[in-house]
Amino acid sequence: MNKYSYYYFQNALSPENCQKIINLGLSKIEERKQLGYSTEGVTSGNKQKSAVLKNNSDVIPLNDKTQEEILKENKISYVRDSEVSWLNDQWIYDLVYPFIIKGNEEAGWKFQFNVSEPFQFTVYKPGGFYGWHTDGNGDHFAKYKRYIPGITEETWYPEKKLPPYYTMDEKMIGKVRKISLTINLNFPGEYEGGNLKFDFGPHTDKERYKECTEMRPQGSIILFPSYVHHQVTPVTKGTRYSLVLWTLGDPFK
Repeated sequence: MNKYSYYYFQNALSPENCQKIINLGLSKIEERKQLGYSTEGVTSGNKQKSAVLKNNSDVIPLNDKTQEEILKENKISYVRDSEVSWLNDQWIYDLVYPFIIKGNEEAGWKFQFNVSEPFQFTVYKPGGFYGWHTDGNGDHFAKYKRYIPGITEETWYPEKKLPPYYTMDEKMIGKVRKISLTINLNFPGEYEGGNLKFDFGPHTDKERYKECTEMRPQGSIILFPSYVHHQVTPVTKGTRYSLVLWTLGDPFK
């Protein structure tokens, strides 16, 4: 068990840079809408809101509930309700990467990594949430595979959405997610709810469920191993803006 289940840097990004990222992310969302593309945040297995509603009329949001609680209610649920865009501007990597390197060292993880995915800018409006999930398992089954247009069975490329664990980026092939990063872009008080919450498992020697209140100050960066279960609780007021990044390396041995 890791000494640090997550690591944080408060007020790491300036308010000016946070607003610059928000403006850029919102403009990218609008660009996709103008092109007729979906801006919905997707999930592995298509468990996001639109995909579940497409095939079922009587569905409920997973919200802060566990799958066991949903099963007891005998309801079909969706696990994500948010909008996203993707950013790969070098100046954002230059801002963030020193914190990844420092946090990985100071937390004692010392994970090997050598590439990162594009940043995911995420908008959670009132009622928006992301239920319990992990970002990656870290084993060989979770490696990114090469996406070949016209050959790979499932094709989402017209909207630039690839099937899970497929990529067209040569640097990502054979890699797995090692470190997840989340940045709070909002001023304190601009939204309520929308808490990053961890589940460290039933056998932890720590508190099992932990709301990460350390990320509330604007520009705060939270790092955690990508295999840790986590969620974003429903936003009850205002709009939550966040920036997410996954750093990749070779599968754990």
